[in-house]
Amino acid sequence: MIRFDFEKSVGYWIFSTGHMLSRAMNEELSTHGITYRQWEVLAWLSYHGEITQSELAEQMRIEAPTLVGVIDRMERDGWITRETDPCDRRKKIIRATDKVRPVWEQMVNCALSVRARAIVGIPEEDLEVMRRTLSAMRDNMGENVLGPVPTNTLVAPTGPTKVSNATSPVD
Repeated sequence: MIRFDFEKSVGYWIFSTGHMLSRAMNEELSTHGITYRQWEVLAWLSYHGEITQSELAEQMRIEAPTLVGVIDRMERDGWITRETDPCDRRKKIIRATDKVRPVWEQMVNCALSVRARAIVGIPEEDLEVMRRTLSAMRDNMGENVLGPVPTNTLVAPTGPTKVSNATSPVD
């Protein structure tokens, strides 16, 4: 029998919680004809305004070939455009289309709904400790890539898509 102490495994709790959040987002977003991974693309575009395909793959921490399939479907469905960078023809710049604007607020509401379910009964002080702890863990792993908040291009119900106390555009 192989053994592992899951109760003390920070990675297990983070990964399993992340997986559950991802599944909940997929369920919420499915009514809008979009997947969590596609929403994540739009969230990063909201955060950056526009971004190259390679930078987006890096931000999402997925392999470029995996992202290509997501981007292809989003471009086909009219959610994004992909244009050659005029300064470097090897790069593709990704931008959200006008099709996103009318439903973006609903998509953000999906994220807020999932967040509300996830944090029910957790005191704000505990949430703040969790934010600081997870931020420190990302710093320790060399992966805290957010930096200063740029001007957003897509708007959420109460302002920019950087929703209340979020540390990431993907909630």
